[in-house]
Amino acid sequence: MNHNESPIIVGLDIGTTKIAAIAGRKNEYGKLEILGFGRANSNGVQHGQVLNIDQTIKAIQQALENCYESNPDLEINEVYVGIAGHHIKSLQTRGDIVRQDADTEIKRPEIEQLINNQRKTFIPAGDQIIDVIPQDFHVDNIQNIKDPIGYNGVKVGANFHIITGDRNAIRNINRAVERSNLTTKDLVLQPLASASAVMSDIDMEAGVAILDIGGGTSDLAVFYEGILKHTAVIPFGGENITNDIRMGLGVLKSQAEAMKVQFGSALADEAKANAYITIPGLKGMPAKEISVKNLAAIIQARMSEILDFVTYHLKQVGLDSRMLNGGIILTGGGSQLKHLIQLTEYTTGLNARIGYPNEHLAPNHIEELKKPMYSTCLGLILKGYSDFDHKHKEFTEKFRKVEVPKKLTVEQAIAPAETVAPVASVDVSGRKGKFWDKFKNNLIDLFKEEEDQVIK
Repeated sequence: MNHNESPIIVGLDIGTTKIAAIAGRKNEYGKLEILGFGRANSNGVQHGQVLNIDQTIKAIQQALENCYESNPDLEINEVYVGIAGHHIKSLQTRGDIVRQDADTEIKRPEIEQLINNQRKTFIPAGDQIIDVIPQDFHVDNIQNIKDPIGYNGVKVGANFHIITGDRNAIRNINRAVERSNLTTKDLVLQPLASASAVMSDIDMEAGVAILDIGGGTSDLAVFYEGILKHTAVIPFGGENITNDIRMGLGVLKSQAEAMKVQFGSALADEAKANAYITIPGLKGMPAKEISVKNLAAIIQARMSEILDFVTYHLKQVGLDSRMLNGGIILTGGGSQLKHLIQLTEYTTGLNARIGYPNEHLAPNHIEELKKPMYSTCLGLILKGYSDFDHKHKEFTEKFRKVEVPKKLTVEQAIAPAETVAPVASVDVSGRKGKFWDKFKNNLIDLFKEEEDQVIK
């Protein structure tokens, strides 16, 4: 297929800390060319749910403006939107249809009918079905069929994984998108979007759990023997860690975030016992000194809680005892915490690694998009292409010829960040009460082997 005949698909990730809009198109090698990228700070979203529609609309529009700035040729009308939040639930069902003619081959419309029948499944009042995902099919007495098209028989059925969410929460997302002059092409569960961006066919066959640690929630998707076995949304994320630091150490939220990113570790045992961070005092108050080990202990406590939820969910589906040969893939912004892999392996007993969305990207993309925090947004584009390839949705508008921008920069894509209150320095002398400028050189020596991201 000529890649200019491919549709341009836009993913919109409405997160608790950021809103990202990425426009992509597959090239002739099946890789995603990034045609535009915009990001903005998110204010109206808490724990993955849109609570303030007006603030969310402003952030969506800012992200779109930045996307247009990165490529003025773009025209965005339809978007694939990620959904998360602790209101998300899932259930297993089984359904069958009896065929009129057992001697003819099973065709696609019959499978579509079987899937659509599951949308009539009884769910609690106030909830709405977001997605119906077939796990494995059966035709008469033949079980565990991946794709029944081409088989013949009297009865065809399947086991289904049904994902539901709160009707009002879904309405708020759709309303924010519509009032930003966009159309929601589809709502996609965020862990499934992230999984498609960071997981290979080998991972799926081996059995793997994808943990996407976002700002407001941590999203889990479990695959085993090529089948989606379980999804869950854990109502804790990076924002909870930041708030724990703020409360536990008595600092500003912006200082807590900066400390987490620059000096944070998920293992208190790995933190240096004699290292201190000096926080400038507010309005004439004396400077405050904070132990790096105490900071790590606070982070470890909350991350351990998130990982305990993961262990609980794996036990629920009987996949906790080393049955997942692919282990756990960590992605999302929170996955970049130091020593998180070690803590995950220690807590769950499974191998762990960071999942980067690089595999699906064409070489033209900017380095920023290699970060795990963009897994969901890139996965939304891949979900759109899955719909296009399998003809699950109509792509009516004729595909425009939009060239990949010659120079796509982070500055074009990202709105000016809020000013972060300064985290001054680290005192490694073991003695408190020193002013930060005396020890500024120690910061480089102490942390250079850990390659910290510096907050500007």
